[in-house]
Amino acid sequence: MVHVLGSRVLLRPTDPERSRAFYGGQLGLAVYREFGTGPERGTVYFLGGGFLELSGRSDPAPSPAVRLWLQVADVGAAHEELREKGVGIVRPPVKEPWGLIEMWIADPDGTPIVLVEIPAEHPLRFRPGI
Repeated sequence: MVHVLGSRVLLRPTDPERSRAFYGGQLGLAVYREFGTGPERGTVYFLGGGFLELSGRSDPAPSPAVRLWLQVADVGAAHEELREKGVGIVRPPVKEPWGLIEMWIADPDGTPIVLVEIPAEHPLRFRPGI
């Protein structure tokens, strides 16, 4: 069995500075570490229980198969804050049939990002009999 000690999602943006402005400035993710120099230097952000690394550069936009799922405490408050910061909202908060409240945005390269609120009564938070 593979013994995983840590993990991170790696993105190769088409414009690293623009992506750093989005993830660090508009989303407000805190920097864990930076490495290298120049515009293609690496920046690693805290991402809840994991990390998001922006490093290098990619000519084509990332695959539409890549998506980020970010759990937040209050998706309504996140919606207002991001809208005020000029982040384009792909879809405002909606309570889904499976009980989660989801809002969709996209990074500058079009990578879909879902912000998710897990209501107190949802099975992901509450397990009867436990």
